[in-house]
Amino acid sequence: MSDAAAKPRGAAAYVAVTAAYWAFMLTDGALRMLVLLHFHTLGFSPVQLAYLFVLYEVAGVGTNLCAGWIAARFGLTSTLYAGLGLQVGALLALAMLDPSWAMGASVAYVMAVQGASGVAKDLAKMSSKSAVKLLAPSDAGGLFRWVALLTGSKNAVKGVGFLLGAALLASVGFVAAVLGLAVILAVILLAVLIAMPTGLPKGRKGAKFSEVFSKSANVNWLSAARVFLFGARDVWFVVGIPIYFYAVLSDGSEAGNRATFFLIGSFMAGWIILYGLVQANAPRILRAKSRTQADLLGAARQWAWGLAIVPAVLTLAALSTDAPQLWLTIVLVAGLLVFGAVFAVNSALHSYLILSFTHADRVTMDVGFYYMANAAGRLLGTLLSGLTYQVGGLPLMLGTAAVMVAASAMAAGRLAPELKEGTN
Repeated sequence: MSDAAAKPRGAAAYVAVTAAYWAFMLTDGALRMLVLLHFHTLGFSPVQLAYLFVLYEVAGVGTNLCAGWIAARFGLTSTLYAGLGLQVGALLALAMLDPSWAMGASVAYVMAVQGASGVAKDLAKMSSKSAVKLLAPSDAGGLFRWVALLTGSKNAVKGVGFLLGAALLASVGFVAAVLGLAVILAVILLAVLIAMPTGLPKGRKGAKFSEVFSKSANVNWLSAARVFLFGARDVWFVVGIPIYFYAVLSDGSEAGNRATFFLIGSFMAGWIILYGLVQANAPRILRAKSRTQADLLGAARQWAWGLAIVPAVLTLAALSTDAPQLWLTIVLVAGLLVFGAVFAVNSALHSYLILSFTHADRVTMDVGFYYMANAAGRLLGTLLSGLTYQVGGLPLMLGTAAVMVAASAMAAGRLAPELKEGTN
């Protein structure tokens, strides 16, 4: 088939994969906010809330390792469909939670369902990100543009999901909200099954599981940087900041709780949407089309160290007061929005570099390994989010984020130029 014929097919496949990923992340963001706020109102402590998401992140570590091999063996569409279908099942299972169950039983049940959701999310993510490497145009900067567009738009959609989850919880309640999300995603899955064009690889029988572990120093160092980068985000994002805002904003009444849900959901949604918009525009911000891979590696180090400054300053602000204050809340909102914008550039650079470093014949393996590291970072951040906030409040939580970003910057400092297919 000629290049002229292949490109429209590749573009159509890219659109289909992106649409499926958008639908998934809309439900994923909404579910995160539903679970966090619903169970906080039921009396769960910050550490117990963190436990609800632990299996979600643990599942991601193993799933990404296996998903890379499964996609290489059975094809990318198989893992994409499996991720969407499993998320529908997880949503339906969560709707069956009985409020009369004991606290321990409720925690265990939600952890298990969240674990299934974590498997689903990483199956869908690995499939979508790997597809970009195979479908992106080969012109200068093409790979960076396509991966930034997919990742940035997905995060903007997830931000809308945060707002949707908070709004549904306040308006129709937990069970109806979860069932509605399941219906939406089931319809999208059916549409993708019918409309997915050809163009993605079908898999190869000789793929070995041992191939998942990369021998590339760049892939390994970038994966290490990813662990600490996402750990630094989730250490405040998952539990600490939402619970802090709830303590500051809620007056304890039912009407006050609904208003607080909306405000917290709006902030979390705004943060993710800002993150996504900046991420989608990262190639333009970095002038990537006219820069070499070596230039972009230098930028990755500089932006990482710049990011570390933000939580360090917020830590100093939090240390200056012993109790929640309006001025501190304003500083936190402004500072975390700055963190989100700078974090987005860092994340976009990482997402480009992993695809730049890998070859087309093992893209699912390297992407799976890399997102295994991503999941490990989220797991670390999730565990530390409830723990640091409960033990040391905002200062310890934000200080931990600063240390983790610094560790990410040091790992990024070990990357070396390695021009390959699809790079600038």
